[in-house]
Amino acid sequence: METDVNAATAGLAMTQAKASCGTLPGYMSGFGNDFETEALPGALPQGQNSPQRCSFGLYAEQLSGTPFTAPRGRNERTWCYRIRPSVKHSSKYRKIEVDYWKTAPNIVRDVVSLGQYRWDALPLDDNGTTFLTGMRTMTTAGDVNTQMGMAAHSYVVSESMIDEYYCSADSELLIVPQEGRLRLYTELGVIDLAPTEIAIVPRGLLMRVEVVAGPARGFVCENYGAKFELPNRGPIGANCLANSRDFKIPVACFEDRETPSRVTVKWCGEFHACDIGHSPLDVVAWHGNYAPCKYGLDTFSPVGAVLFDHPDPSIFTVLTAPSPVAGTANIDFILFRDRWSVAEHTFRPPWYHKNIMSELMGNIHGVYDAKPEGFVPGGMSLHNMMLPHGPDRDAFEAATSGELKPTKLENTMSFMFETRFPQHLTEYAAREAPLQSDYIECWSTLEKRFAPSLNKQE
Repeated sequence: METDVNAATAGLAMTQAKASCGTLPGYMSGFGNDFETEALPGALPQGQNSPQRCSFGLYAEQLSGTPFTAPRGRNERTWCYRIRPSVKHSSKYRKIEVDYWKTAPNIVRDVVSLGQYRWDALPLDDNGTTFLTGMRTMTTAGDVNTQMGMAAHSYVVSESMIDEYYCSADSELLIVPQEGRLRLYTELGVIDLAPTEIAIVPRGLLMRVEVVAGPARGFVCENYGAKFELPNRGPIGANCLANSRDFKIPVACFEDRETPSRVTVKWCGEFHACDIGHSPLDVVAWHGNYAPCKYGLDTFSPVGAVLFDHPDPSIFTVLTAPSPVAGTANIDFILFRDRWSVAEHTFRPPWYHKNIMSELMGNIHGVYDAKPEGFVPGGMSLHNMMLPHGPDRDAFEAATSGELKPTKLENTMSFMFETRFPQHLTEYAAREAPLQSDYIECWSTLEKRFAPSLNKQE
């Protein structure tokens, strides 16, 4: 909506936006910005956070994402103006079981995590699972009690949560859809989520997950450590990779519903439930910098070599969760998407290597250039720390014998959850998930090519 206003000093007519919250209706733009939004005009206090009486009889409540005294540049909090304070519930917390959702430390004594593993996609069964009960933990790393480490999950969801809400006190969630569409109803607004998008839900935020098109399948990285942030670009400079403006934060949205409901809280790896007599999604207005967001992976602008050699895969980092060790992430979220490959006299696919970081990969769609066979959409692979891995024979032969002309990698999107910690297989990943038992055979036909009589590259 635009209006004409007069520029009094210059006598010129100017066009000014009446109200703008970004180019995508229902969302505001920016990563880590300070936002303010109200679903009911006048609900948001001006000039202070906690007035004696809030408008419309609302309660002021702060959600803190960092300690109060964290440095200003890292201090995160949001003030919520809600119909009822969130402390209002009608029963005590009671422990419940969520069988397949595991938390570190979770070391299964007779499961071997040392190895190269790959799984097919979980079947897209209409099995009546919600976002909570359809989660399948594949690996865990670190220790939730020290707030370091992560867990990697795959999910298949066929039913919406009805009068049921979930909150994690352990972690923020990075959700990566691969099939179907979800709608996240959070305390701070609504996020629609489809394949080639991701969402970040902060620790401590309640949500209800609805299946819009299903069954839905995807991946989740559960981050126990420092919050995800955009990586420093270093010599790349101010542009490319993931840009702040492409992250979308939902505007305020509330419901005032009196109905028996249940809240499930994950705390130190255990699940607890309590009963409430209303919907907790009753935040009418909010302001702050601690909020959920979504991001379109198609907006990630990759960079690469334009002459020769293969840059480190760190150039594809979308998000990073730092650790106390500088340059060594608690988690990196890395994306391999469509891009041009142009390097001259260079082996272009990922090289053979051993890494101090543990790498769990997932395929969203298409073919991954280092594994043209077997790494299917919806599938996952794990190469644990300091274990060798790299291209299979077909990828190696194509890369060493093909003509090195500019080639565009198309219809490809895979990602990596990379962590400084060893990732331990869960019992489900080792015994129930569709594990490819012959995965290591993809390297068995690599041949000895050593020829001492050759004294130069040919």
